Amino acid sequence: MTDTDEVRLARVALGCLAEPGNRELGVLVRQVGPVDALDRLLKGYVSERLHDTARLRLADEPDAHRLAGSLVDSADRLGARIVTPEDDEWPPQLDDLAHLSRAADGRAVERDTDPPQCLWVRGHPALDAVFDRSVAVVGARAASNYGTYVATELAHGLAERDWTVVSGGAFGIDAAAHRAALAAGGLTAAVLACGVDRPYPLGHANLFDRIGEAGLLISEWPLGAAPHRLRFLIRNRVIAALTRGTVVVEAAGRSGARQTLGRARALGRAAMAVPGPVTSAMSVGCHAELREVGTRLVNNYREVLEEVGRIGDDLAPMPRGLDRPHDTLDPIAAQLLDAVPPRRASSAEEIAATAGVSGRDARRTLPSLVAAGFVVEHDNGYRLAPRPS
Repeated sequence: MTDTDEVRLARVALGCLAEPGNRELGVLVRQVGPVDALDRLLKGYVSERLHDTARLRLADEPDAHRLAGSLVDSADRLGARIVTPEDDEWPPQLDDLAHLSRAADGRAVERDTDPPQCLWVRGHPALDAVFDRSVAVVGARAASNYGTYVATELAHGLAERDWTVVSGGAFGIDAAAHRAALAAGGLTAAVLACGVDRPYPLGHANLFDRIGEAGLLISEWPLGAAPHRLRFLIRNRVIAALTRGTVVVEAAGRSGARQTLGRARALGRAAMAVPGPVTSAMSVGCHAELREVGTRLVNNYREVLEEVGRIGDDLAPMPRGLDRPHDTLDPIAAQLLDAVPPRRASSAEEIAATAGVSGRDARRTLPSLVAAGFVVEHDNGYRLAPRPS
């Protein structure tokens, strides 16, 4: 095995043994390199929590190098490729994520914002060339006719002028942007919160096939990874970092699209929002963002193109919508709840492995989720509590 192969396999293994963006792991890799970082992770020369997470994820295949090799072979069979920071096509702007972390502790989504260890890619264009001229067009899943029209016009105009349209593959604004770029004969890239072999939402399977043939499907998660709720928030930082600017077309008061825009501002990218009717719930988030220093109002693709060359660096905080019951949970409890299956009961260790937390944290935290009514114990395991009718 060459040194290059060893580094690649180490990157793949690291990307599987911890959730993407893990701050502790990212710092370690920058200090000692991916090969030594993997060795220290496996030997336990890291925090107990990180080591236990990796151990649980190696339950089915104890050899991390063999696990990585198997995943590489699976990617080859799928026609996908794995891109690492050592490759020529790696987009260097992703490295800016090393400076994004806002909290030494607390919510993982704010702390664990490091660059990906590797990217899983379906599609032929080279990443660095595709994202050199790219704009993210994001927004609400429950898009209005107005929002769909604006997203279509924006994306079509950008694609016609050889700008890559980037979004997240969701219903609503994301789908309108992807389809418009394809219709214009341009490039579009979908950054996913699951494996590139696992279309989500399932209703977009044909759309993803078209994107994979004419553009790019990208993920930090290995093949087969499920689209957990927190993974969408983790994924958003990559959309913001890859592109020169982010446009939010429609967004409710509480929205993942707003989080993406906040990441763009924090990274010094152009942050843009489209105004809408003051009576529309889907324009509340855009109007709130337009009150933030550093966000520019745009009405069409020409104004977007004017903005992507003038990049600000404001770090204004993002307004929040109404709190929900889940908001009272601490970061570990929220991460575990996201991984509890809805029907089939799973053990604490299985849930911990899926969530990317330690078994000790799972055994200590799951009973409190039962007491709070989020989870029920069933057949010596745990599953989600049924929703009240």
